[in-house]
Amino acid sequence: MNLIIILIVGGILGWLASIVMRTDAQQGIFLNIVVGIIGALVAGFLVTPLIGGAPITSGAFDIRSLFASFIGAVILLGAINLFRRGRVR
Repeated sequence: MNLIIILIVGGILGWLASIVMRTDAQQGIFLNIVVGIIGALVAGFLVTPLIGGAPITSGAFDIRSLFASFIGAVILLGAINLFRRGRVR
C-alpha cells in the first residue's frame, strides 16, 4: 500500500515540478511519476539534510518531506534541461 501512495504522491509532485519548470507539455503521466520519485531520492540526499525531515520514499508524508521532494524534482528537471538545452528555463 505504501508503494501505491509513493507513486501517486510522486506523480503529483512530478507534475507540479513540470508545471513550474514549463516542461509539462513534453511529459506524460509516466514521466511525471518518474521525475517525482527520482526527485524524492535527490531530495533525500541534497535537500533533506538542509531542512530536516525525511524523504517521501521512506514513508514520511509531512509538509517538510513533500516540500523537499518537490524541490528535488525541480532540481532534477533543471539539471535535465541544462544538459538537454544548455540552459535552465
